[in-house]
Amino acid sequence: MSVPFTKASACGNDFLIVQARYAPADLHAFTRTICDRHNGVGADGVEWLEPSQDADIAIRLINADGSDAEISGNGTRCVAAHLVASGAKGPLRILTGAGLKVCELISQYGQRYDFETAMGKAEVSKPILLQIGQKEILGTPVFMGNPHLVVFVKDFSARWQEEAAQIQQQNVFKDGVNVEFVRIAEPNRIDVRFFERGVGETQSSGTGSCASAVAAIAAGHVKSPGTVNAPGGSQEVLWNGSEVLLRGPAQIICQGEFFA
Repeated sequence: MSVPFTKASACGNDFLIVQARYAPADLHAFTRTICDRHNGVGADGVEWLEPSQDADIAIRLINADGSDAEISGNGTRCVAAHLVASGAKGPLRILTGAGLKVCELISQYGQRYDFETAMGKAEVSKPILLQIGQKEILGTPVFMGNPHLVVFVKDFSARWQEEAAQIQQQNVFKDGVNVEFVRIAEPNRIDVRFFERGVGETQSSGTGSCASAVAAIAAGHVKSPGTVNAPGGSQEVLWNGSEVLLRGPAQIICQGEFFA
């Protein structure tokens, strides 16, 4: 069986975009296979596209490990880039597992597309204290249509990935959690490391960038708009206490066929 795909990346957070009509019977197993970075195409997840009467497209995100996720801000932007590259015009209404998101094209250069995405409202909860081994970690839960825990640090520990994985194993997170370690760099800039459900360490994260910036703004560490720097690149988050706007790029990497 041949499955056509488009691969796109948003600040190093890469996704495969596949029409749902090509989906095999075992969608989760197939997603694990095609996302494998040695024997597959390689990606952090697959955005499966379906027609929608209420939007330009409906998408279903499955992570690289085959688990379902409500939304990826970067994955949604990659889908928007794919739609524009395919001829779509105007603000793009994309129906995700976390509701309708609107992506508006800001600029384009070759196969790079810059968007502003209306990400909806952020829910910031009171900080919680977790016992991770012999260490206590204070984190701020933020809900961006998916769950996040934002941990402010002076610097990134050499063991931060291990600590993030241990945080994800805590029973308090019934639906799992995406973990962000955040270092305050300047009044309008933060540095972030991401450890996501179903993937592990990622080069960037759209909803993670939003959660990190919102938590930092709510705590008075930075002001809006804030720049979020990650290993894969930078994004900008605007938050006035209600609607969150995310600005960043998406790059079409390649198109091809995967032989399942």
